Amino acid sequence: MDLTSHPLVVRARRLATDLLVPEAERVDQEWVPASHLEAVKRSGLLGVAAPAEHGGAGASPAVLRATAEILSGACCATWFVQTQHHTPVQTLARSELPVRERMLGPLSRGELLSGVAYAHLRSYPRRPVRVRREGAGWRFDGTVPWYTGWGLNDVMLLAGVTDSDEVLFAFAEAREQPGLRASPPMRLAALTAARTVSLELDGLWLPAEAVALHTPYDRWAAGDRVKTLTTSPAVFGVAEAALSLLDDATATPLRSRLADLRERAYALADAPVPQAWAEEQGTAGAAGAGHGLTVRGERAGEGVDEWAEERLAVRAEAYDVLRAATTAAVMTGGGRAMALTSRAQRLAREGLFLLVQGQTAKSRAAHLRALSGAPAATGERHR
Repeated sequence: MDLTSHPLVVRARRLATDLLVPEAERVDQEWVPASHLEAVKRSGLLGVAAPAEHGGAGASPAVLRATAEILSGACCATWFVQTQHHTPVQTLARSELPVRERMLGPLSRGELLSGVAYAHLRSYPRRPVRVRREGAGWRFDGTVPWYTGWGLNDVMLLAGVTDSDEVLFAFAEAREQPGLRASPPMRLAALTAARTVSLELDGLWLPAEAVALHTPYDRWAAGDRVKTLTTSPAVFGVAEAALSLLDDATATPLRSRLADLRERAYALADAPVPQAWAEEQGTAGAAGAGHGLTVRGERAGEGVDEWAEERLAVRAEAYDVLRAATTAAVMTGGGRAMALTSRAQRLAREGLFLLVQGQTAKSRAAHLRALSGAPAATGERHR
């Protein structure tokens, strides 16, 4: 499918060419400026996958991926701040709770920018953030290890786990307030500009009306595990940016591999989840747990292990091409690529960041097996 003429893709390309690419090296050494995010808001890209009836574009996953590739390849820090926004929008779009009517419109139209604080849920049964009932609302205590976009986001979608092993997602203002304190922004090898902090929660109270999702942990985690098997569009975006710095003889074979992997990765991302996977994970209702997954009904010969391993293998292959492309860009730049103002070096560091972004124990193990040349695990259930 050729998406080059889609209005949102055209806007993303114009934004990248006119603003993000020319400023990327400066932003990398400083902070993502509020003006960049205002430009993203004006472009309508925050609502790319949001429901049209709430002011969004209602575009397909393919359009969302295409715009993500463009933005990440232009300025990965700006992309990373704004990409957090899509999870709250999609969570609200599938929510039946009152907060949907209050928040979905402003987020879909780009009037508000939202961050997310939920990756710590993947460390369960540890509970870095604990939630319990308090009066007519919920109390949050603990530590959010990573929160991106502090000082840039208007609101955040905060998650924790209750004593009864349920996940609860609720909206809060993205600012210091009673019960919520942020660390100084972290200095990182890549994407320092995205203003990532840790959050200390000490009795942060949010009203029941702020809750967007409340569901058993296992039901939520089933859908989240599927998401972590897929390859991020940013891998392709940063790799393409690196390939643009190479001569044709070097870039052509790598670009061919990348195109093949993109086609395979996106076909897998769009494919329904096997019924056997849903049942093995303990739920066939991940769509109602904030993920919107499609489950296909046939059960015989599903090959659950093979289904998951194929996705992880494509993900690892895509990282391999990303590594080759960014390494080649640095080599092409020679000694100049060691300067912090070098685009090649920035892309290489962003590639390192993408290696660990959204990483889980399963994806890490699969990638390490690929790097070591060890055979894929067999008979291992992805629980």
